[in-house]
Amino acid sequence: MRSNDGVRVCGLHEHKSSSEKKHREKEKERLKHKEKQKEEKFHGSDGKYRDKENGFVSSLSIKVEEDNGYHHNIKHEKALKRERDEDDRCEHKPKKVKVDSEKKVKKRKQEDDDSDYGEREIWPFQEKKPKKRMKEVKKDTTGGKKKAKNEPEEKWKWWEEEKYTDGSKWRFLEHKGPVFPPPYEPLPDRIRFYYDGKAMKLSPGAEEVATFYAKMLDHEYTTKDIFRKNFFKDWRKEMTSEEKSKITELKKCDFNEMHEYFKAQSEARKQMSKEEKQKIKEENERILQEYGYCVMDNHRERIGNFRIEPPGLFRGRGDHPKMGKLKRRIRPEDIIINCSKDSVHPKPPPGTRWKEVRHDNKVTWLVSWTENIQGSIKYIMLNPSSRIKGEKDWQKYETARRLKKCVERIRAQYREDWRSKEMRIRQRAVALYFIDKLALRAGNEKDEGETADTVGCCSLRVEHIRLHTQLDGQDYVVELDFPGKDSIRYYNKVPVEKRVFKNLQLFLENKQGKDDLFDRLNTSILNKHLQELMDGLTAKVFRTYNASITLQQQLKELTSPDENIPEKILSYNRANRAVAVLCNHQRAPPKTFEKSMHNLQSKIDEKKKQLSAAKKELKAAKADAKMLHDEKSKKAVEMKKKAVQRISEQLMKLEVQATDREENKQIALGTSKLNYLDPRISVAWCKKWGVPIEKIYNKTQREKFAWAIDMTDEDFEF
Repeated sequence: MRSNDGVRVCGLHEHKSSSEKKHREKEKERLKHKEKQKEEKFHGSDGKYRDKENGFVSSLSIKVEEDNGYHHNIKHEKALKRERDEDDRCEHKPKKVKVDSEKKVKKRKQEDDDSDYGEREIWPFQEKKPKKRMKEVKKDTTGGKKKAKNEPEEKWKWWEEEKYTDGSKWRFLEHKGPVFPPPYEPLPDRIRFYYDGKAMKLSPGAEEVATFYAKMLDHEYTTKDIFRKNFFKDWRKEMTSEEKSKITELKKCDFNEMHEYFKAQSEARKQMSKEEKQKIKEENERILQEYGYCVMDNHRERIGNFRIEPPGLFRGRGDHPKMGKLKRRIRPEDIIINCSKDSVHPKPPPGTRWKEVRHDNKVTWLVSWTENIQGSIKYIMLNPSSRIKGEKDWQKYETARRLKKCVERIRAQYREDWRSKEMRIRQRAVALYFIDKLALRAGNEKDEGETADTVGCCSLRVEHIRLHTQLDGQDYVVELDFPGKDSIRYYNKVPVEKRVFKNLQLFLENKQGKDDLFDRLNTSILNKHLQELMDGLTAKVFRTYNASITLQQQLKELTSPDENIPEKILSYNRANRAVAVLCNHQRAPPKTFEKSMHNLQSKIDEKKKQLSAAKKELKAAKADAKMLHDEKSKKAVEMKKKAVQRISEQLMKLEVQATDREENKQIALGTSKLNYLDPRISVAWCKKWGVPIEKIYNKTQREKFAWAIDMTDEDFEF
């Protein structure tokens, strides 16, 4: 030991050990490899520079799964690092990670340990790691002071990895299946149902359906004739023959005791002790950890809706013709499971079996079943923050960005078509003008009487439109009034070009109110035409494009460098509001709106009083300083000035909040923010103006748009 120490102290530059030489050589190789990786990050294998704002370098065709399980090609511009071998199978091993340095290993280890998902379930092929908790305050790159509590330090950056090119969505998929609702618990004997004033004991099946109606007694649905009629018809199917012979009229049924019982139960839940609530919370967390995650291609992914909906009465939206019908209990025999052949298959509840177990890696759903009301297929899919959902979002916005490059050509085309000799081409061109200018939905064809009477552009009827040669000082005004998606009223008066107006007059000739405005057009014809204009183009892409481009333009116009953070956020919300108005994203004012506005106004009034008092104190302090001319009085003036400034800022924040809340009263900002606005526009705006991303996106939204937050620079343009 002494001789070694002597070597280190006296002659390190002359006597190096062979192990040190090897270490230095390895370090040089590692640095070279790192430099090479950096080069590859910005240059493709073909030498082309990789576009920094979206990571794309060349156009490649990637299949995207539609919600209905079908596929269509969308050109994706991201370069693949390497093409995966089709026979490449997911081994039951954790993903190998190259160790760059001890520092990175520690960081990666800390990331795993600091996950906000709680204690992770260990899957068969994962090695159990000791759990540690380490706190680290990290500055946010977008201007925030520190990361939100319990937020993961780093996410799986799937957007930097290669993608499958054979149409498959995954190589390995393992999950535990769905969580079924608990079985029906019969009512206590003291809670009775009355028919025609007499108490009557119902069979378990009939009693369960009766409770669904009893729970809704104070809801407006139970006052609607169609709801009551559908309920009674389906309820009678669950009765015994004896019950059917006795219960013949709904108006003679008395569900009040049942209703009061469920009301009392609801109140009891609200009055639960902290310990009881904590126990329920822990049980829900246990179920989440067991059923709320799957393993897809060696990554643990969150599942969106892993619970099967309990039985009940169908409500529908608007005046749905099937409201009140019985939604039957879903059983394991109704369920189709989708997972890998080489995974541990989900086990059905004891004494039951699944309808089918599939191994289809061309689709993204984990579980499916057919519901009984409309015969539609329901799915359990991954959470919006998952790779599959994120890729779909990314491709959606990239398609909208491609539309930006050719939208002027398409507009010139449909303007030319307004003069066509063929009526079908004229109708198609005018409909496309409405979809482009007003961001209308295309409007799908529906079975008569199966759904609520809602319409879109292609399904507009004569009764939905009025033409005014002049209105409110404007020429050629079209007045549209129709029930849109979810039966939300669309009402708009918009001036249009003269040629459009003349064509609409032509389309309305010799037609009655219930006749179709565009009688030679439907959604399929329109979308087929759009595909010919641009690969992957549909009517919905126009809606996404117009929403995103409107946000970008509004942000440029409304944001001022002189604004502080609250004022910039108000500008952002106003830009978002312009999009929500364009897309007709309305909502009913919240029930607590008046109360919350009153409370906010009280805070503003109180803050104004504080500011007035602070200004008086400042004035008095200045007078004292003028007389005394000492250091103490000068310091007092500075303190009072700071107090006035602080209270002024607090008052301004409250006033901005009140303005924002009032303007948002009947506008739903969330729908456009989550589904129609390219998140990279918002991220770039935050980075450019120093607004913390947390002020625009909450934690769930940040997880959903992690790909956009990571890849976007402040100079991004949609």
